[in-house]
Amino acid sequence: MSKTTSKMLIGFKYVYLIAFFALLAGFFHPIITNTSFDSVIGGVLILFIGLAGGVLLYKSAISENKRIIFLGGGFALISISLYYIFQFTGRA
Repeated sequence: MSKTTSKMLIGFKYVYLIAFFALLAGFFHPIITNTSFDSVIGGVLILFIGLAGGVLLYKSAISENKRIIFLGGGFALISISLYYIFQFTGRA
């Protein structure tokens, strides 16, 4: 695979994740109700924090040297994401 194709695939991967999280965070709700997109942007950021935690947990499974650091960081980011979700929905 050429270097250009590899970079395009990496770029597409991130565009796909952003679009998926935007739809998951309720992208169409502000369009239908004619409100602001602030909640969508906040929801996408919260989901990315959780995704980063999941990536760190995955890295802890395949890493030999920094397993404890990745494990702790992953669970911390997922916990922070969960806390922000509760704050965002007004349940905390």
